[in-house]
Amino acid sequence: MQQEKLFTPYQIFLIAILAFLQFTIILDFMVLSPLGAQLLQELSISTQQFGWVVSAYAFSAGAAGLLAAGFADRFDRKRMLLFFYAGFIAGTFLCGIAPNYHFLLVARIVTGLFGGVIGSVIFAIISDLFSMQVRGRVMGFVQMSFAVSQVLGIPVGLYLANGWGWHAPFLLIVWLSLLAFALIVWKMKPVKGHLDLQAGHSALVHLRNTLTESRYLKGFAATTLLATGGFMLMPFGSAFAVHNLGLTLAQLPPIYMATGICAMLAGPLLGRLSDQWGSYRVFVAGSLLSMLIVVVYTNLGLTPLWLVIPLNITLFIGITSRMISSSALMSALPDPADRGAFMGVNSSVAQLSGGIASAVAGMIVVQKEGGFLAHYDTLGYVVVASMAIGIGMMLGIHRLIRDRHREKMAAEPAPSVQATLEEVAAG
Repeated sequence: MQQEKLFTPYQIFLIAILAFLQFTIILDFMVLSPLGAQLLQELSISTQQFGWVVSAYAFSAGAAGLLAAGFADRFDRKRMLLFFYAGFIAGTFLCGIAPNYHFLLVARIVTGLFGGVIGSVIFAIISDLFSMQVRGRVMGFVQMSFAVSQVLGIPVGLYLANGWGWHAPFLLIVWLSLLAFALIVWKMKPVKGHLDLQAGHSALVHLRNTLTESRYLKGFAATTLLATGGFMLMPFGSAFAVHNLGLTLAQLPPIYMATGICAMLAGPLLGRLSDQWGSYRVFVAGSLLSMLIVVVYTNLGLTPLWLVIPLNITLFIGITSRMISSSALMSALPDPADRGAFMGVNSSVAQLSGGIASAVAGMIVVQKEGGFLAHYDTLGYVVVASMAIGIGMMLGIHRLIRDRHREKMAAEPAPSVQATLEEVAAG
């Protein structure tokens, strides 16, 4: 007998288009990090100002997520996706024509107002359409967009920036996003199943209920810690590599490409492992690996390229495993009727926490004469501490989900009894 396929052709398309869409969103954010060294010089800004460029997106995204959360379960998710994606494209175009620091700062705010909501809509769609048994695999493929942005987006963006200026990568993202927008309009079906589960509350009441539910609050608290690490280290990654590790701007694209290729291959494997071995176990393993590499990496001095590449690869695989496993765990926390609101608030919490983390990182790291970044090791210790606390908080989330699943199973008839009842009812 032929084995049943895990995913239908439409589900495969949906996973692919959501991953591609996520790729454009992530690339828009991540491209700022490798452009950091160039922006600091060409715009004549300080590390604190660059930190605000990064955190401006996060703060506006967090505010938009909170405002949209009450309405997130009130509309077809496809329409929500298209509305916010159109605004994201417009904001990215403004970044691509920004003539100075203040214009770029405003453009990042506009981009964040729309782009920051898209991730929560994507995860709500995944939770609506894919069962928990395969959700780790789906998350692995969609989160692979981080790695693909490393392999293709960031190196290409750097080459474009080196050849045609720092505006070019943003204009490239605009063209890619227009392609994704057209595919969603053309092929994606409406996602309306959640509309039948609404209790008739107003958007404000729905948001209030989401913000006051105790188990959701535990998830938001855990997300606060999860967002700290990446947002703290990422903004100054390229500047640290150039001014502290002694690498050149021309050596940055190979680092990102090698790192991305390995992480891209690891993403689906980590998703499968999360489904089979357990999301929390994968999260702990990834956290411990990340903590070790962060301590080593942030204390490096002049370092050859052949050593920097494997360290980056190992760190990114650890971070990717944390992202995939934590996303799978978080998707099981909300009730189906609250998924959009929960994902929206959760995304806002992540963005706001990341914005604060970026701003704090800009205060901790100080650029000395000649470009050298001081106190980057201190930043690393702060990140490690947040990861350690995050392990304990995610344990609480894991136990909460496990206990709720057991209660649900205990309240339902045994499968054999249920099957017998169905047979009797069918005559």
